[in-house]
Amino acid sequence: MNKTVEFYFDVGSPASYLAWKRLPAICEAAGAELALRPMLLGGVFQATGNHSPMSIPAKGSYIMSELEHFAQRHGVPFRHNPHFPINTLVLMRGATALQMRDEFRLIPYVDAVYRAIWVDGANMNDPAVMSSVLLHADFDPTALLALTNDPAVKERLKTVTQEAVARGVFGAPTFFVEGRMFWGQDRLEFVKEALEANP
Repeated sequence: MNKTVEFYFDVGSPASYLAWKRLPAICEAAGAELALRPMLLGGVFQATGNHSPMSIPAKGSYIMSELEHFAQRHGVPFRHNPHFPINTLVLMRGATALQMRDEFRLIPYVDAVYRAIWVDGANMNDPAVMSSVLLHADFDPTALLALTNDPAVKERLKTVTQEAVARGVFGAPTFFVEGRMFWGQDRLEFVKEALEANP
């Protein structure tokens, strides 16, 4: 494979979840590699002056309705999490830790966390709930959560988040194809076209 789609994401973003459910198939069809870039969306917002559209009631209501429409169109199970917003610092450190230490387990981890938040409506702000979700996904919660306190893991997440901002990222999901940036799960068709234009 000589094509790559870089996927900057945060599990607290419902739009990132919808992209996650469709992007692997798009990459596979194009013969492209999917490169995961776990970042902290809160850090991106802080650095860019952006904020969640959910913070504006009318816009948030519209966005959620639109996400539900996209989910139905593409057959993706989805429902709004009643505990939103989720503080994803520990969760994204977990993704970063696995990418650094056991990358083979990163995709199952992201799958499990996304499903817990955006399908099951789990309160991942609750450490006990988080541990239960990880345990049921065949992870050792104690060992993985210990890794989230590793200074190297913390620094790596900060670095990737800063890198994202430096590249122009202001929200999630964001994709890069051959250096070209696309933002939003509703831009996946553009990602597909960019891959097809570079056989």
